This record gives sequence, structure tokens and C-alpha cells, in this order.
Amino acid sequence: MSASDTSHEHLHDGDPTNAECADFLERIVRLIDNELESGDCAVVRAHIDSCSPCLERYDLQRTVKAVVARSCGETAPADLRARVRVQIQEIQLKLR
Repeated sequence: MSASDTSHEHLHDGDPTNAECADFLERIVRLIDNELESGDCAVVRAHIDSCSPCLERYDLQRTVKAVVARSCGETAPADLRARVRVQIQEIQLKLR
């Protein structure tokens, strides 16, 4: 059965098999990054809705990406930036 099959015949007690979930891991990340076509988005969302472990992975990936994005938007304190500039200038002088 392909990973793009939207039927739920592959479910065992409400959860897809581990092999199927492995097929979805990369697609879940691509979904979060908005890199999937709309048809694939629907398939991945349907899988996430029916699979608690994949829903947990999806939530974790979204949280990690949000924390990283928020952290990357911060500006270093002025004194740290100044110290780094001085060190760069010292290294440049040594290399000349």
C-alpha cells in the first residue's frame, strides 16, 4: 500500500503501522514548511488526524521550528556585537 493511499484499511487499533509512519515523517516536515502540493497536504493531514504518534511528532516539529524562528529574530546585545567586531578586526590584522 502506498503512503499516499487515503483509505484507512491499514489501521490497526486506530494507529497506522510503523512502516507507514516512517513514510510520513519527511512529508510532515514538508507540510510544516509549506512545501507540499495541496493534494499531498490533505493526505498528510488525514494521516496526522488518525495517528496519535504522528500528531505528536507534527506538534513537536512545529514547536521546534517556532522556537528557532523566534530565537533567530533576536538581536545580540550591543556590547556583545562590539566585542565580536573587535575580535574580527584583531584577526584581520594578524592575517595581513
